[in-house]
Formats: sequence, C-alpha cells, structure tokens
Amino acid sequence: QVQLVESGGGLVQTGGSLRLTCAASGTITSMNSMGWYRQAPGKDRELVSTITSGGRTNYADSVKGRFTISRDGAKNAVYLQMNSLKPDDTGVYYCNYFDSIISRLYWGQGTQVTVSS
Repeated sequence: QVQLVESGGGLVQTGGSLRLTCAASGTITSMNSMGWYRQAPGKDRELVSTITSGGRTNYADSVKGRFTISRDGAKNAVYLQMNSLKPDDTGVYYCNYFDSIISRLYWGQGTQVTVSS
C-alpha cells in the first residue's frame, strides 16, 4: 500500500504562483511514476503533469511553460511549481502514484487550488 498526502493548495490571484507537494509513504518501488491531475467543478479529472522514476516528464498542453514538475527520490515526494496561474487552473489537484511493477495506481485526497480573476 502507498499513502499520498498533498499540500500547498490555496487561493491566489491571476498571475500568481503556488507550489504543490505530494509526499508518498508505504511500499515505494524503484519503478514508478508520480503525477498531478486536477478536477474543476462539473468537469472530468484531467492530466496536469507526470514524472517517472527516471525523470521523464509529461505536461498537458494547457500548462506547458507555466508549470514544472519535479521529484525528490530520497523523500518520495513530487512537487508541482505553478506559475502564471489563470482562473482556468482552478480545481482540486490530486496526486497519484503508479507502481509499474504491480500495475497499481494510488490517489491522494486532493488539495484545492483557487485562482481569482
């Protein structure tokens, strides 16, 4: 089992920045990916960004150039630096962890990000 705890959400004005943190604990394997998804009110959950244990990253087109994902293997943590925030970035941001060895996906509880216009 893997437990994920997100932090860093909040209320920010358009153009502002936030840094999200997701800390993983439990059975962490050497082959995995971690990432961030978000869900706006009335919309489906969508990909924001992912990063593999090898450091390969992936971003949604809507956040490219504004968001940066990174991870600290020693701390089993993943971070999402969000700059130039827009009202469309508002939503609940969920961290996930995918164990590539046993093909199991875990989700955090989510952290609210609100960008005011």
